Amino acid sequence: MLEVPEGPLRHGYTTGACATACTKAALLALIHQQRVEETTIWIPAGQWVTFQLHGVDYTPVEAQAATIKDGGDDPDATHGATIIATVSWSDNPGVDIDGGIGVGRVTKPGLPIPVGMAAINPVPRQMIQSIVESILSEHDIERGVKVVISVPHGEEIAKKTLNGRLGILGGISILGTRGIVVPFSTSSYKASIAYAMNVAKEQGISTVVLTTGGRSEKYAMKLFPDLPMEAFVEMGDFVGFSAKHAQRVGMKEIRFVGMMGKFSKVAQGIMMVHAKSAPIDFSFLADLARKAGVPNEKIEQVLTANTASQVGDFMKEWGYPQFFTQVAKACCEQVLDHIGGNMRIATHLTTLSGEYLGGADIGESANFNCRNWR
Repeated sequence: MLEVPEGPLRHGYTTGACATACTKAALLALIHQQRVEETTIWIPAGQWVTFQLHGVDYTPVEAQAATIKDGGDDPDATHGATIIATVSWSDNPGVDIDGGIGVGRVTKPGLPIPVGMAAINPVPRQMIQSIVESILSEHDIERGVKVVISVPHGEEIAKKTLNGRLGILGGISILGTRGIVVPFSTSSYKASIAYAMNVAKEQGISTVVLTTGGRSEKYAMKLFPDLPMEAFVEMGDFVGFSAKHAQRVGMKEIRFVGMMGKFSKVAQGIMMVHAKSAPIDFSFLADLARKAGVPNEKIEQVLTANTASQVGDFMKEWGYPQFFTQVAKACCEQVLDHIGGNMRIATHLTTLSGEYLGGADIGESANFNCRNWR
């Protein structure tokens, strides 16, 4: 997970809010046959927001407007993307909303949008529909309207997101439940975890592999080559949330894969493992080392270590692989207690370079074999 910068952080606006603002500008340009340089919309967060428009063009039957997505200080892949709305009159009644170039299309069940539709989430859809209906009503116009949202380079931007894993192909998603982007918000990350698990469940998957990042996910895929890609979910620091959601959607088994730093915290019972969430308890690690047979004369080095990874290095050097089994077992016990049981939990520890250190599992049918590790 990225470190949060110091000082006050600037909020930004979602792709859904941008799309709504562009839709309003394009529809007004279509009605009045004149350019619109800025427009103000009401977002679900409960405030009015003004957007600057560019690329506004119109004919008697169609108009378009664009804005640059400002994500504030959030490290979002879509920050700086151009969002375009093209609005045209339609012979069909109502408001037809679709995605154009750079907006993905849903190909797998489990998301809040049906398969085959453009990846424009329910709240942005409702925002767009409401703004169109409101403007038509204000101008006493009874005509059908088609709205197409496009994002130039959206397909390239989507490679930096989880869309491909979720079965959203061809571009980004138009997202946002509040219209505002809170920098380093946990809600968006948790949503991506939940969506990934929902998709996995719809694919008939009952085992989910949770990792703390891209590197550990790569090692996990090496460890479990027979599992489909959808089974692997980057949980980041959200161990407890991810485990509970896996249980909520009906997963039968969770396999954690990661490194000593994060999972030594899980072994202590810490379910949110950001670097700033809690310190490493070296006394706890010393107790596990004693259980693994480490003599008392070496325990002082454990107690005065700088990091959990250094403790792991000691254990490798001293020849106590059972220490990693103890850590992994403690992780499994803590997670199983956190979610209230009724699942199989496995934990597998690796080094930064991908060397397998050890693992354990508890719960129903706990009998993992590490033979797949290379």
